[in-house]
Amino acid sequence: MKILVILHDLPLGGTERVALRLTAAWARAGHQVTLLCGSATGAQAGLVSEVVELVECAPPIPRGLGSRLRLGRAVAEHLRRHPADVLFVPGNFHWSVCRSVAQGLRDNRPAIVAQVSSPIFKHGRKGLKQWAFEAGARRRLRDVDAMVTLSSQTVPETDRLLGRRIATAVPLPALDDTVHQADIASGKLIVAAGRLAPEKGYDIALKAFAKIADPEARLAFVGDGPLRAELEALADKLGVRDRVTFAGYAPDIGPWLDRARLLLLSSWHEGFGAVIVEALGRGRPVVATDCTPAVRDLLATPGRGRVAAPGDVDGLARALEAELAAAPPEPSALITTVEAYRITPVADAYLAVFEASQARHQTSVA
Repeated sequence: MKILVILHDLPLGGTERVALRLTAAWARAGHQVTLLCGSATGAQAGLVSEVVELVECAPPIPRGLGSRLRLGRAVAEHLRRHPADVLFVPGNFHWSVCRSVAQGLRDNRPAIVAQVSSPIFKHGRKGLKQWAFEAGARRRLRDVDAMVTLSSQTVPETDRLLGRRIATAVPLPALDDTVHQADIASGKLIVAAGRLAPEKGYDIALKAFAKIADPEARLAFVGDGPLRAELEALADKLGVRDRVTFAGYAPDIGPWLDRARLLLLSSWHEGFGAVIVEALGRGRPVVATDCTPAVRDLLATPGRGRVAAPGDVDGLARALEAELAAAPPEPSALITTVEAYRITPVADAYLAVFEASQARHQTSVA
């Protein structure tokens, strides 16, 4: 199968990280995989597998006003010269490419499969904003042959949005195929991993942490971003700076999870929340806000963690205290809950969607 995957560029983002993992798996399985980038630059540029053909638009198309429209035209032109069986469009950010390719190539286009990477209904997006999002999504996705969601809960939402039953849930490939051997957690280190940005709710995390009575509790932020100085000042104001570590960016949070008692996810909203899968895959429970479908998919079963409402300082503090006071769970029991999120079964599931979409598209144009 000839598979074309498009990314605008290669920054530190979950959509890009997942796409790079999948392209490598498909290529190693024997498929001809091309990754077309508007600009092949960014922090993850060095992570493109050597078995994947990397093509940069000429001239490069950096992000900016109108850049996604130009990227869509470039993708259509690339497909005219280099036909593919399937075009995979990862994440909401790239949806407009689907329409550009369909308009530019019409019946000569490949099957188009797009991914839903962030919620159809996002916290804080209501009324006219939600209506505009839905109208724009329907316009951009009117020609797709299949949609892939990261949670079964998003399938009916996606089908209703587009007025067609074309969505399939495929787990997020957050884990490699090697099963991690973890020890029972010791100590009371809470790890929050992610960019220090407003949507992560780290000010809420700090305020909740300051309410924890246990003096042995520690909090580490593993990540960097524009709010670092502001969060450091807030930790000083709350009187917890001596128990809070700002560790900066880490390319692999695994060693931090191995030291942790639990993972804290305090976001207002997340696409799926791959870090939840990563934590469970290391045998660590999670305290999270209800910010992503992953919370309902993975944390509804007792023993895996606890959930609070986004922005609820007191509720998050109670959840943290309760988890710290409980006996640490057996790591192997948590690790087995995320077997479906390993790269090989996920890559195979995507290939099944591609094959069905290609057959459906060929039938429609015959």
